[in-house]
Amino acid sequence: MRPVHPESRWSLDGLLPPGRMVTSDEGDGDRQPLWLSDGPAAPDLWTRMHTERARSGLWPLLLDALDPNDGEFRPWGSGEVFPEQMSSPASHDPAGLLAQWWATYTAVDEDDDVLDVKRRLAVTAPFGEVWPGLAASRGTVTNPEQLASEFAEAFLTDCPRTRLGLVAAPSGAEALTAVGWAGPCNYENDTAKFSAVVRDWEQRFGARVVAVGFSTLHLSIAAPPVSEHEALLVAAEHFAFCPDNIWQGSRPYTLAAYAERITGAHRWDFWWD
Repeated sequence: MRPVHPESRWSLDGLLPPGRMVTSDEGDGDRQPLWLSDGPAAPDLWTRMHTERARSGLWPLLLDALDPNDGEFRPWGSGEVFPEQMSSPASHDPAGLLAQWWATYTAVDEDDDVLDVKRRLAVTAPFGEVWPGLAASRGTVTNPEQLASEFAEAFLTDCPRTRLGLVAAPSGAEALTAVGWAGPCNYENDTAKFSAVVRDWEQRFGARVVAVGFSTLHLSIAAPPVSEHEALLVAAEHFAFCPDNIWQGSRPYTLAAYAERITGAHRWDFWWD
């Protein structure tokens, strides 16, 4: 991944508000994978920077904090990002990763003191422990970039303290690794694996990475599933990618209920406990 260059690189003809380079906690202080705005992002700022990405080589991220009131704006402002710990997204097979994660999270544990075998299998019905494979690609009717811009403006309306981050990366999926985001670290420390899956979703569903928090990820989706079968397959991918979306999501905690919620939905939100 390309490192972020000195601040002089970021002038972009005066498009940027006041901000600073963020130094990673790891290493000798020579890694600055992120530019972070000093204050909340303006409603149209993500769109303007997204339009400029081909010229600048920078992917814009709307960044949310663990606690916007603590002054550090963790993890971004505090430098809790670890790009040197990550591998390359290109070195991972997304289909293989999802199948592997699915096997791990659906394995029946006879000694489970939370869910008995019957209830655990019911969570991932109708598939149970059997990985159903990837959902098919869908042709996009909505323009992915336009939809991402609309989502960014809506996100800023709901989360007005969100700041702008800029990362030297060719796509949102790769920006997650390049910046050293560690949101899913309670499940997997190598963010490149999650980037590989998101990059595949960019191609299959017109996904775009718009916003990232301490342990949250928000994508716009140009081609969501529209049938029950499609939605169940996508829900299975989501469970493998982020099991807390089902385990700790809105009741009932089942794949089928989650599939209903994402049918036709143009945004996917993930949260890792």
